[in-house]
Amino acid sequence: MVTAPSAQPAARLWIVVPAYDEERSIEATLRGLAAQTDTAFTLVVVDNGSTDGTAGVVRAFAAAHPGLDVRLVAEPQKGTGAAADTGFRHAIAAGATHLARTDADCLPHRGWVAAVRRAFGDGLEMVSGPLRPRTDEFPLRLWERRLLPAVVAGAALFGRFRPGNQDPLYLGPYVMMPGCNLAITAELYERAGGFPRTRIEDVHEDRALVNRVRYVTPAYGLRKDVLVYGSVRRLRAFGLVRTLGWYADHRYRPAVVDVR
Repeated sequence: MVTAPSAQPAARLWIVVPAYDEERSIEATLRGLAAQTDTAFTLVVVDNGSTDGTAGVVRAFAAAHPGLDVRLVAEPQKGTGAAADTGFRHAIAAGATHLARTDADCLPHRGWVAAVRRAFGDGLEMVSGPLRPRTDEFPLRLWERRLLPAVVAGAALFGRFRPGNQDPLYLGPYVMMPGCNLAITAELYERAGGFPRTRIEDVHEDRALVNRVRYVTPAYGLRKDVLVYGSVRRLRAFGLVRTLGWYADHRYRPAVVDVR
């Protein structure tokens, strides 16, 4: 059953999923979005120059789920920032008033969309929430189950004191908002300048967007029910210390960024 938001009856929500070579992962993400308790949204997948069958998986899923409005757009400029920005601006041009993003290796909780709407209805203009480890990719070791939340918490703590996140002109405190679990009003996205059109190995575009928003409004925050489950493949490939270095400030720069 599709639930309509009482506080935002005119809201037109679009969900953006950037994807690069996610042929093996993206169908699970799409299934997770199709299984939301609130499916009153348009979904746009941004194929970021994939060299595998990512686009074909999306087309096949859309054909098999005619009740879900699924769009596919291409962004050849490589980069999570570029792909996410293309998706957000495509949605805004098509009439979106509210935007949400998750990534093609993530599983939003079944109530994710409904929780995002509640946050908007309560007056937040930008919202994020917990990132927990996926358990369906492969059997997780106990340390992996516990370390992804610890890595996120560590990066969030570092972010509070990071010099690049300090400016007396900011209207509110630094809050870590992972790009795979983020929602924002279309008006604020445009007013703040949106995601920088960058590669993840150059700039963490989610951090950049948060800081851009901090210059224009304090109406952002975290909600515990805005929950997404993320892949631990980078943690498994890099190891704990290097993963912390990567997320903290790119102090670790792997030879292969796009772990698949």
